Amino acid sequence: MPEFTKIKTVFTPKRPLTEIELLRAIKLALASEFEAIQIYQQIMESTDKIPVKKVLSEITDDEKHHVGGLYKLLEILSPEDAKAYEYGVQETLENISK
Repeated sequence: MPEFTKIKTVFTPKRPLTEIELLRAIKLALASEFEAIQIYQQIMESTDKIPVKKVLSEITDDEKHHVGGLYKLLEILSPEDAKAYEYGVQETLENISK
């Protein structure tokens, strides 16, 4: 079974991924996009070079679009997970409004 715990362990297997492996890979990709956003934002906050900030800002926006696409795939591949995430959203909204 392919291991999806570190980005460098992801490779193209000789067979199609199982549903569980595919879901795991999508979740890793989603986490990786959030990590990339964090890295780019930290670099932007650490420099006064306007061209660097401009380019990284655009790249960060692209990464956010990737997050949206990957999350949609997650919803499609695992409605159960999507339902649990939505429950967490609703629970948080209820707690905030108290």
